Amino acid sequence: MTTKIENRKLKYNYFYTEEYKAGMLLKGSEVKAIRQRKANISEAYCIFVGNELYIKNMHITNSNILSYGHEELRDRKLLLKKKELKKIKKYAEIKGNTIIPKCVLIPNNGYIKIMICLCKGKHNYDKRNSIKQRDLEREML
Repeated sequence: MTTKIENRKLKYNYFYTEEYKAGMLLKGSEVKAIRQRKANISEAYCIFVGNELYIKNMHITNSNILSYGHEELRDRKLLLKKKELKKIKKYAEIKGNTIIPKCVLIPNNGYIKIMICLCKGKHNYDKRNSIKQRDLEREML
């Protein structure tokens, strides 16, 4: 059984085309906090530093009462294959495109993964259409 921490703003603010599953370099206290679902990815995004992909603004609450642990908003390296990184970097260099995390997958046994999406921002009229479609679907049920 796998649980998720989702980014609910993604579908409303962006069109997304492709999804990738990536690993993350985490500290032990961060893993513990994520398993307790004390993470937020609604403001997070991904950037390239050299040829490596990092996630910024991913908030993981420090679960330790003591002063040691981890920084809540530090940059975390994402682990992907070299071929995937080249493809994602090529996509991200085009103006208007970005890389946004969709959800954090938390399996019962195994490694914590993050789903990232290649996205393009929506305009206001696209957002209104999304709201209209959602309302029509609700009325049909």
